[in-house]
Amino acid sequence: MPYRSPVSELRFILDKVVPLAPVAETELFAEATGETVEAILTEAGRLCDEVMAPLLRNGDLHPARLENGVVRSSPGFKEAYGQIAEGGWVAISGPKEFGGMGLPMTMTVAVNDMMSGANLALQLNPLLTQGQIEALEHHASDEIKELYLPKLISGEWSGTMNLTEPQAGSDVGAVRSKAEPMGDGTYAVTGQKIFISWGDSDVTANVCHLVLARLPDAAPGTKGISLFMVPKYIPDANGNPGVANSLKVVSLEHKMGLHGSPTCVMSFEGATGWMVGEPGKGMAAMFTMMNNARLNVGVQGIGVAEAAYQKALEYAQDRVQFAPIIQHADVRRMLAEMKAEVFAARTIAMACAVALDMARATGEADWEARAALLTPIAKAYGTDVGMWVAEQGVQVHGGMGFIEETGAAQFYRDVRVTAIYEGTNGIQAMDLVGRKMMDEGRAAFRLLQEIEDEAKAAREALPDLAEDVWQATESLREHTEWMLGQGTQDRFAGAVPYLRAFARVLGAHYHLRAALAEGGASGRVKLAAVYIRRLLPQYAAALAEAKEGAEGLYALSVEELSA
Repeated sequence: MPYRSPVSELRFILDKVVPLAPVAETELFAEATGETVEAILTEAGRLCDEVMAPLLRNGDLHPARLENGVVRSSPGFKEAYGQIAEGGWVAISGPKEFGGMGLPMTMTVAVNDMMSGANLALQLNPLLTQGQIEALEHHASDEIKELYLPKLISGEWSGTMNLTEPQAGSDVGAVRSKAEPMGDGTYAVTGQKIFISWGDSDVTANVCHLVLARLPDAAPGTKGISLFMVPKYIPDANGNPGVANSLKVVSLEHKMGLHGSPTCVMSFEGATGWMVGEPGKGMAAMFTMMNNARLNVGVQGIGVAEAAYQKALEYAQDRVQFAPIIQHADVRRMLAEMKAEVFAARTIAMACAVALDMARATGEADWEARAALLTPIAKAYGTDVGMWVAEQGVQVHGGMGFIEETGAAQFYRDVRVTAIYEGTNGIQAMDLVGRKMMDEGRAAFRLLQEIEDEAKAAREALPDLAEDVWQATESLREHTEWMLGQGTQDRFAGAVPYLRAFARVLGAHYHLRAALAEGGASGRVKLAAVYIRRLLPQYAAALAEAKEGAEGLYALSVEELSA
């Protein structure tokens, strides 16, 4: 059974669980009607199922390759990307004045979900372009916007982000790349960047690099970093790709997965660039792109989880060992928990996207705070679910899951990096308990209060499930109060389990909403029971771990850890 985009599932979520209606009621997004949403999801789903998914295996077996300094894409990728661009799918949320549809970010997230399930390696290309569009829209000069945004939005050109260097990963302040002013408004950018996804390809006419680099008199650390647009080909007077810039692909990384996505080592050798934003404000501009990417990387995990679940379900129905293995209790447990996890992660991501759209449409601080709070949870939980569901998919396949020809292992190999890039999941958790709690937890407490109020209201219809959700939320509230009184090191030591507990409560909340929407003895109620009774209780263990703090971790010396 080939991959099927979860169109009906996404429509149910946006209708009943994380409603898009309030977004469509704003003046900014008035065109996001139910009819439009249905058409977008249906057409994007068709593209994913018929064009992208059939190329998934091609990308794995026939990786992108470097030939004479030029990256050649996997067979079929160029043609498939052409259909993505022609259909306007690169930037459906892009600004209308530059050719975008101006639709809510929530619709982009929904489309990225389906595309990630169909073919994650190929989906990475438009994802990076989407982030670059948002960064340019907010920070670039009018001249740069007018030149680059139409090309990026149409998909004629693609965009990348160049942060990481051999000595500068999470410590971005250690970036050494230099940018020398040339006196004519341009800069000569020199340095090496690594791990640059789709840093070069033959699927677009130009590749536009956003590069972090330092001016000659820059301050040390992140405060001295500026951002530059450095295209592969310098646009000519008519805005078309002109002469080649002084940059090159040194090599392609040999990766565990995502073989169809070229990950480049880039060398900038006095390449011509233009500053984006203000001097020394490069990180602020880049974070616009990274925050977009963090939510959508979480969505990548969810999309792959969906595909891995579908494949495991099909195998469990067809494989007979005494009986079809789907009849065995442990296999049924794995499948039920996989499905429950995918739904929980998907709804959290959609809630984050809706909050982003409401913040943009209304300018209200509460929506901005809600989006900021949910972003690290959506990224970390979505990618954790992607890895776990893909791993369980291998287990459902048994020995055949370890055999590459079945395709089950590819999902795990492809999704594994999502927990690492755009800020590791540990960094996301530290962001949650650090920066996102600098408001003394107000955004978190406001969300927890909403969950408790809904759980109370649900006690009559679904008393057992509602009570479990209320109790878990109250425990999370109490722990949040405790955590706010702790020092940074103790917070960070417990950050990952705290985020896990928060995600468990949010997932239970949205499962409860879904169950209430359908009621009775519906499948939604039964799936909610799986999540709330089997998975939600894990929050207690996570909070117990989070409360242990840092002392016990540092009590073990390096020598003792090495013994």
